[in-house]
Amino acid sequence: MRILLLGGSSFLGRAYAAEALARGHQVTTFNRGRSAPDLPGVEAVRGDRDRAENLTRLVEARRWDAVVDTSARQPAQAALSARLLRERADHYTVVSSVHAYADWATQVITEDSPLLPCPADTPPDQPFDRALKAGCERAVQQGFGAGRTLVLSSGLLVGPYEIGGRLPWWLERMARGGRVLAPGDPGRTIQVIDVRDFAAFGLDLLTAGTAGRFLTTAPPGRLTFGQWLETCREVAGAAGTELVRVDDGPLLAEGPDRVEPWLELPFWAPDLPEWAYIWQVDSSRAEAAGLRCRPFEETARDTWAWLRARGPAGDTDADGRKPVPGSPFVQGIEPAKEQRLLAAHG
Repeated sequence: MRILLLGGSSFLGRAYAAEALARGHQVTTFNRGRSAPDLPGVEAVRGDRDRAENLTRLVEARRWDAVVDTSARQPAQAALSARLLRERADHYTVVSSVHAYADWATQVITEDSPLLPCPADTPPDQPFDRALKAGCERAVQQGFGAGRTLVLSSGLLVGPYEIGGRLPWWLERMARGGRVLAPGDPGRTIQVIDVRDFAAFGLDLLTAGTAGRFLTTAPPGRLTFGQWLETCREVAGAAGTELVRVDDGPLLAEGPDRVEPWLELPFWAPDLPEWAYIWQVDSSRAEAAGLRCRPFEETARDTWAWLRARGPAGDTDADGRKPVPGSPFVQGIEPAKEQRLLAAHG
């Protein structure tokens, strides 16, 4: 098949490109060439998807069997690409997110749960809001045709080449050794999916011409947070690395050492009403359609091997903390703060 990847060079796009090439497909990538180099073997076309003239140049004298859009962030982007590619491809996969659902984290969600309100014709350059993904879905379905559109609502993606930095932060923290703050209930389950499993499933559906919508993440209850931490320690931990459990309460107490859930200790979602169902996404439809998720141990090992080969990232500070794109926050707890909490509560 001839496949166009809108993006195609970093993390999920890279995983799609690698899997498609391994299956013998012809792959074109369209990106600005800034995030990461394209994989050998693809036809790399440079351009800005926000500029109609760039997309028009891309589609001139070209046709594809399918499009995979991993980079739509604004409905206006998705609407433009869907309109210009409508007569140039037969199938369009748009990668959305479980965050686009109105009840995400507060109720169990299924494919039939309501989306957040965000129209397809939302003006461009909106500030970050998780509703924008819902608008992107609507824009593609309206512009390309719902009967030819596949919506993959992604869960939390992890694995080699991760750009979010959540799994890398924990692996690198374990590698620094010492006493490591292990927050909350170790028995609470989490849902993460290896980026390579997501891409493989997406390509299976694409080649079958499947339309519709799938919540695409690992089954609920498959992995506990305690297993996540212990696996990271086993894979990357230095000699003497020790996990020290601290309950939610002291970490959430008001004061200078209050810990910001999710950001300072990635994937820590405390036992609060607004987080009650964060890891309860119903992925049964995707499983029935063939989604298979590898053991987390394999994902952790492969990610750690990539991190060691890559070396320090240019956008992390001396403590391994990473800026969160589009926000003033930094991901990862400051080491001195972690040690104060351990001394007081560990």
